[in-house]
Amino acid sequence: MRAVTEMPIDVAARITVLFADIDDTLTNEGLLPAAAYDAVERLTEAGVAVAPITGRPAGWCDMIARMWPVAGVVGENGAFYFAYDRTRRRMRRSFAIADAQRAADREKLARVRARILAEVQGAAVSADQLYREADLAIDFCEDVPTLPVSDVDRIKRIFEEEGAVAKVSSIHVNGWYGAYDKLTMTRRFADDILGVDIDAERDRIVFVGDSPNDAPMFGFFPNACGVANVLAFQGRIDAEPAYVAEREGGHGFVEVANRILDARSGRSAA
Repeated sequence: MRAVTEMPIDVAARITVLFADIDDTLTNEGLLPAAAYDAVERLTEAGVAVAPITGRPAGWCDMIARMWPVAGVVGENGAFYFAYDRTRRRMRRSFAIADAQRAADREKLARVRARILAEVQGAAVSADQLYREADLAIDFCEDVPTLPVSDVDRIKRIFEEEGAVAKVSSIHVNGWYGAYDKLTMTRRFADDILGVDIDAERDRIVFVGDSPNDAPMFGFFPNACGVANVLAFQGRIDAEPAYVAEREGGHGFVEVANRILDARSGRSAA
C-alpha cells in the first residue's frame, strides 16, 4: 500500500465516481465528522458521483439516500441499492433477492442467531438489526465489550457452517444467504443509476474502505484507497487497497477526497 499522496495526479484527476464504506471509513469512533460530510458534498458539487457502499441496514440507507448529497447507497453488504430521484421525489429500490426468498432466509438466519448467541459468550445481535431486510449482523465491539479475534473468527465460522455467506467489518460479522456482495450490487447500481460500466471504467473509480468485508472492492478497483485503520487488518484481508491515508476514519477519507479534488482543479503539484 502506497500513501494517498503518491496517487499520480493524472490518475486522481480523471476520477468521476467515488464509492466509500461508512463505518470507520467516513466515521470516527461512531461519529460522522463534519469534515467528512463536507468532503462528500464537495465531491458531489465538483461532479464526482458519490455512493456509500455499506453493511448498514435498509432503514439507515433510506435516510442516507434521501438526505445526504449522494447518488445512492448500496446497503447490507450488497443486498440492495437505494437511489432517490430528487426531481420526481421517488425512491428507487433494487434488491438482489426477491421478497419471498428474503423472508425464507430470515427464518434460517434466526436459527443461526440462536446458535451464535449460545456458543459465543459476549456476542450480541446488532442494535440496528430491526431495520434490516436481508442479513443478520452480530455485534462484536460496537455496543458490547470488544471480543477477541478468535471469537470473531468463530462467529464467522458458524455462519459458514450453516451455509451462509459471512463477512467481517470493523464492528460486525454480517451473514446472509445469496450469491451477492458489495461488488455485485455496486455493479448493478452503477449501471442502473450512474450509467457507468465499472468493468470498463474501473480506472476512473475510487473505492475507499477500512476492513475485510471491503476486500472484493479493494481487489477490483486498481485505485482503491484505505483509511489508516485498514492497516490493523493486514494478514486478515483477502485484498488490500493500492493506497492508504495517513489518518483513520473520516479524516483519512478527507485526505482521499482532497487528493482527487486538488488534482481535478489543478491545485496539486506533487
